Amino acid sequence: MLSLLNLALLLTLSSISLAMLFCLIRLLRGPTAQDRVLALDTLWMCSMLLMLALGMRFGNLIYFEAALLIALTGFVSSIALAKFLMRGEIIE
Repeated sequence: MLSLLNLALLLTLSSISLAMLFCLIRLLRGPTAQDRVLALDTLWMCSMLLMLALGMRFGNLIYFEAALLIALTGFVSSIALAKFLMRGEIIE
């Protein structure tokens, strides 16, 4: 059973890494600013999931704390970028 869990975690880590690669390509080649913001939003979410999967793989709690920090920072930055794209300013 442990071998099945290791195989599932390996497949999960490789899938998340591939998704992060595609997000990075879209972030660099995105034709519009909205595409880049969406790619950045997806990239932080994938990095959070990668930290969670690594935490499950190695059984260390520091990965879960890092995922929490990434989630909080990513949410605030997504709100700030969306507000900047809509109004052209962040602080009113």
